[in-house]
Amino acid sequence: MRARTAIRASTFTESVIREMTRVANQYGAINLAQGFPDFPMPEPMKDAACAAIHGDINQYAITWGSPALRLAIAEKYRIWYGMEIDPEREITVCCGATEAMAAVFLALIDPGDEVIIFEPYYENYGPDAILAGAKPVFVQLEQPNWKFDPDKLRAA
Repeated sequence: MRARTAIRASTFTESVIREMTRVANQYGAINLAQGFPDFPMPEPMKDAACAAIHGDINQYAITWGSPALRLAIAEKYRIWYGMEIDPEREITVCCGATEAMAAVFLALIDPGDEVIIFEPYYENYGPDAILAGAKPVFVQLEQPNWKFDPDKLRAA
């Protein structure tokens, strides 16, 4: 039996990051495409992880992130940027950029919408737009200052 995938996923190809990892492994090259730390975890992080385990912090956080973490993020923004942010209504913690962008696209974009994506771009923006039912429209940023041409944006 052949595996079936959704039509909306039919245009997806191998991730550029995954491809570069595969090619680097094939040729024994240094892989700069993917984040593989080559240093030990800092001791304070190890200590915090052990403290969480010993403190029986072993449940999933609520879907928008741990209240303590959201409060700490709001406090950092207040101290560093002078911004007052409500951690209950204005901060959501995700597992990474890919999840965050997919969640934002699904929350804000309706099927049939167009999404402007400036090139160069993070490789998941196009697929995220497609999963949300939108049409990705690409606009090249101009070198050397990486600014967009307003006429090209209007034409998109």
